[in-house]
Amino acid sequence: MITFEDIKNNPEINEYIMQSNEVLGAIGYTEHGFAHCKRTADISARILRKIGYDERTCELAQIAGYMHDIGNMVNRIAHAQSSAIMAFGILQKLGFPPDEIAKVTSAIGHHDEKTAAAVNPIAAALILADKSDVRRTRVRDKGTVLTDIHDRVNFAVRKADLKIIKEDKLLTLSLEIDTDICPVMEYFEIFLDRMVLCKKAAYYLNYNFELIINDTRLL
Repeated sequence: MITFEDIKNNPEINEYIMQSNEVLGAIGYTEHGFAHCKRTADISARILRKIGYDERTCELAQIAGYMHDIGNMVNRIAHAQSSAIMAFGILQKLGFPPDEIAKVTSAIGHHDEKTAAAVNPIAAALILADKSDVRRTRVRDKGTVLTDIHDRVNFAVRKADLKIIKEDKLLTLSLEIDTDICPVMEYFEIFLDRMVLCKKAAYYLNYNFELIINDTRLL
């Protein structure tokens, strides 16, 4: 059985993550490298583990989270589908069984908000993990904070925490934002679709979703 550690230490996968991050840097996107992939992987697994899914499903979510953005080396457009196709070939070569390949690639192929859907538990967890990774360290160039809204919103976030409250069947994304850098309204301007998608993903897992910014519930 191939484990997450095997995936994380795979030179081919890591090369694609590095190249994808460089491509996005060249066209002005925030960090999508090892920090984002590892964070997405770990949060995806933590969500399903806390809810009560079996350990292998949690590990498959971790694998999907780590590989979900490798298609950015092809192009940012339709990168979810490119990532899924690339992951399919890699996982098949590594000897994953067809049912696991199907679950992981379906999740990867459905993580971008333009075409996303919580088609299985792994996809739901991946959506929530990916969209909750908002942080100052994702901004590559502080000089763009004043001119680029995506950089400004990420740079304004002092703290982000996705909590799974099992007894209340509630997933809560809590953000602390420096409103001197970015008003809360700007966060909604670019992230409203993502937060609605998180709500749908949580619903798939039979949970409710809440967004709290600076101690105020907004969703």
